[in-house]
Amino acid sequence: MLDPSEIYDVDAQAAAHLAQRVRDGAGPVLVHAVRGFVDAGSAGQLVAEHLTEELGATRLVTFDVDQLLDYRSRRPVMTFDSTTWSDYADPELAVDVVEDAAGVPFLLLHGVEPDVQWERYVAAVRQIVERFDVQLTVGVHGVPMGIPHTRPVSVTAHATRPELVADQASWFGRVQVPASASALLELRLGQSGHDAMGFAVHVPHYLAQSAYPRASVAALHGIERATGLDLRAGALTEAAQEAEREIERQVAGSEEVATVVRALEEQYDAFARSIGRTSLLASSTDLPTADELGAEFERFLAEQQGDGDTPR
Repeated sequence: MLDPSEIYDVDAQAAAHLAQRVRDGAGPVLVHAVRGFVDAGSAGQLVAEHLTEELGATRLVTFDVDQLLDYRSRRPVMTFDSTTWSDYADPELAVDVVEDAAGVPFLLLHGVEPDVQWERYVAAVRQIVERFDVQLTVGVHGVPMGIPHTRPVSVTAHATRPELVADQASWFGRVQVPASASALLELRLGQSGHDAMGFAVHVPHYLAQSAYPRASVAALHGIERATGLDLRAGALTEAAQEAEREIERQVAGSEEVATVVRALEEQYDAFARSIGRTSLLASSTDLPTADELGAEFERFLAEQQGDGDTPR
């Protein structure tokens, strides 16, 4: 493996200031939410945006994305204005120092997920974890699930030690899923003796392509409970309520969609009554499959796009 330290730069002034802040206490928490892997409802992306915009951020580490991205598979956006190229959306992968509402510093790793050199990237993050004495690493993202928006947001928690998620309900048994750089990071940190955990927030599969702030609020609450940080999750409440009102308006406008939601409610409630099952969807031969439900809702949303009614 190539030298991990050569794919990132540390701002010396920001590092010195952070060291001064945590000199007499435990090291900071590292929160990570990178884009590229599945993030239903933009749950992780909204968390990262909320933290940097609501709490402010100082750049600590900048990764050399030219060494980590496949530009032909994920082309950045450029702006063409009349006769000239006027702008380029530089891809970014960085670690910022953020202060919670009480002034406690923590680290936020955000930006684009690396396409290549995952082991080198993970080793680089481990160097950062060890350099700044990070006590706990926490990742967040959204996953699409066959659940209704009318029920409480649920979360799948995972960690390098069972004790870190002892108070969390388990929604799955043993499954195999496509890997991600974030999942590999958690695995490798655990193997090297560092505490790491994550929250996969369940997003109704018919809302997976829309911003769903309610999922981000749930993710923020999960991080707060795990770390003791005050992340001002309430600041996203208004956006979450507005999104819920728009969803309810669309559901009320179609009896077919209302039927879909009621069926999902029955599935969810049946599962809640038998939480010991290893699948979120309760067994029932009378209910449509998740694919059938999703197809019906997607058809409805497609019909609304022309009128600008798709939930955002």
